[in-house]
Amino acid sequence: MKLEEIRERIDHVDRELLSLIEERLDLGLRTRAHKGDVADSEREKVVISRARHTKLGLIEPDFAERLFGEIIDQSKRKQREVPHLVAFQGDHGAYSEVAARGLVPAGAYIPCVSFDEVVRGVEQGYFDRGVVPVENSLEGAVTAVNDLLTTTSLKAIGEYHVRVRHCLLAAPGTDYRDIRTVFSHPEALSQCRGFLARNKLEPRPFYDTAGAARMVARDTPRAAAAIASQLCAELHGLEIIKEGVEDDSSNSTRFLMLSRDVTQSAGDKCSIIFSTAHEAGALFAVLGLFAQAGINLTRIASKPLRSEPGNYAFFLDFEGTEKEPSIAEVLKKMEDMTVTMKYLGSYPAANGDKVEGKR
Repeated sequence: MKLEEIRERIDHVDRELLSLIEERLDLGLRTRAHKGDVADSEREKVVISRARHTKLGLIEPDFAERLFGEIIDQSKRKQREVPHLVAFQGDHGAYSEVAARGLVPAGAYIPCVSFDEVVRGVEQGYFDRGVVPVENSLEGAVTAVNDLLTTTSLKAIGEYHVRVRHCLLAAPGTDYRDIRTVFSHPEALSQCRGFLARNKLEPRPFYDTAGAARMVARDTPRAAAAIASQLCAELHGLEIIKEGVEDDSSNSTRFLMLSRDVTQSAGDKCSIIFSTAHEAGALFAVLGLFAQAGINLTRIASKPLRSEPGNYAFFLDFEGTEKEPSIAEVLKKMEDMTVTMKYLGSYPAANGDKVEGKR
């Protein structure tokens, strides 16, 4: 290998080391809910001993002990300092993390495999907050999340809008003329179909936009790039070949922040979920209550009830809070007009401007 090739490989290993340390710190934060104290001297001794006795040719036992001692100290500091663990679905750099960073600027952002892991983790006290997407301006409602909202005991305490601005990302030093294949989530690839076709790039589906970016950063496949957020480029050390490769610039996603703490549920906007009897005029009568009271509806959506084939759950967002007499009266009347009704929470309405999909 030539000197420049060796140095490029060293840079790649360095990025991988930092990524793995970040992942270890994430896991350390997750242990906080399971321990009475941040420090666990017996566990630390086991980790240090294992590091010292790992047989690697160039790593001396004393160096291994110092290295893991520093990592453990940093992990304990983070567990003491971070006020809120904020869970999101996807890898680091996902648009859900963009929303989480906007909603909780001083939090620690914990990636989860699924929306269910986010919601159940908050319910069980492993995380303090959970941030989930509820609807996209192009694709509509996020079905898996709306299913969870019908059953969870969590309350919505915040919302955030992210403009989905896709970027073409590649390993440092990549010549854009060499790129032939692009990895990303199928929806992201679909949203960039025109750009891919014009540039004769082959789309390759991946489980997640951020996961695709992480794979490109780690494996550096030849002639390949990823479509993901600007945050992914920052976190994974990738170069932005081109910004705004989506075909529709109006693409945006709305996120809700969920919490166990009902005292945090306050603001100028409310969300409810309800179902009505399967008979003519039932839904019209409920919606008429809001019209008569002059309450502005900002969203109405529906989804079939899994437990009751043929019936639907309705998701309603409206301006105001349950503390206002007119709204309190409407909600009280709804109790007698609906089969089920769930108050999801009150929270500050997001600003009208969409936040760009970056840090």
